[in-house]
Amino acid sequence: MLVTTRIVAADPRGDRRWRRLAEGELGSVFTSPPWIDAVCATYGFTPECRILLSGRGDPIAGLAWVAVSDIRGDRLSSLPFSDRADPLVDDTAAWASLIDGVVTDAAPLSLRCFDIGVACEDRRFEQTGAAAWHGTPLAGTVEEIHGRLSKHARRNIALAVRHDVRVVADRGLEAVRRFHGLHVALRKRKYRLLAQPVELFDRIWHAFAPDDAIVTMLAFAGDELIAGAIFLVWNDVLYYKFGASRHEHLALRPNDAIFWAGIRWGAERGMRLVDWGLSDLDQPGLVAYKRKWATEERTIVTLRAGGDNARTSPEAGAVLGELTRLLTEESVPDEVSAQAGSLLYRYFC
Repeated sequence: MLVTTRIVAADPRGDRRWRRLAEGELGSVFTSPPWIDAVCATYGFTPECRILLSGRGDPIAGLAWVAVSDIRGDRLSSLPFSDRADPLVDDTAAWASLIDGVVTDAAPLSLRCFDIGVACEDRRFEQTGAAAWHGTPLAGTVEEIHGRLSKHARRNIALAVRHDVRVVADRGLEAVRRFHGLHVALRKRKYRLLAQPVELFDRIWHAFAPDDAIVTMLAFAGDELIAGAIFLVWNDVLYYKFGASRHEHLALRPNDAIFWAGIRWGAERGMRLVDWGLSDLDQPGLVAYKRKWATEERTIVTLRAGGDNARTSPEAGAVLGELTRLLTEESVPDEVSAQAGSLLYRYFC
């Protein structure tokens, strides 16, 4: 009997077949409809996807991307501002069907995925970057999970307790906005980078809150907010997505208190894993920090194909870099730096 399949184009934000794939083993929060919707609504992007269907109409595999055309040129991103967005496919033939016609000379396609996916075997793609990924399985009791952490993590948890660091798990929008203030200040002063706009954080909250799938951990020394993190839930995985702290209070170990609070929050709600996300290899301190908490480590690669005749503007990239430098000077008020992020961040994908 001949088994037939077909490809359909869809919008991943509302297509039930894409959602089924995103809820499967290969999916992540970054291929989930609420995440795609929040990012695209913030930056004015229109996402696209191709879904491979069986003869009965069941989704077999999928690939999503966003077409970007702006002052930097033309490009396809799968998917923008995401730690990774693995193609939802594990079969070479299915991958060939999905990617057919997507890779062209008109615009390069970039994607981030684990280094064992089928896209890595496609010779049209070259690797342009690599990063570390860390995860902490939540099997067992909270006490057993604590025992599997590194001795350094356990020591810092105890230090935070002795320093009376208090962590509040807050599911409200106001907590997200309080965190954003920390986020703007950290990116500006530590990394000389603009922050994602508060509009993105608002949209993420509105996308995930109806399913009780977002929590903001805020750490306090007395009544002073000294650190925070935003966690998202998708498919029984707790994702650490954003984190920030005040440098002058790091000796109190507020980040360790937040990491441990996140682990306990996830374990108590039956999560199977904490995903600590992407860490750039040029930040060895961050990689080492996450290793204290994780028992799993993998590699995320950035792949690129096509675009030989794409419109590009290196000058625009240089100007954006200079604007970022100027707008993150210490003399610039944080409010102005935040507004600059709202205006310019969409061009960084």
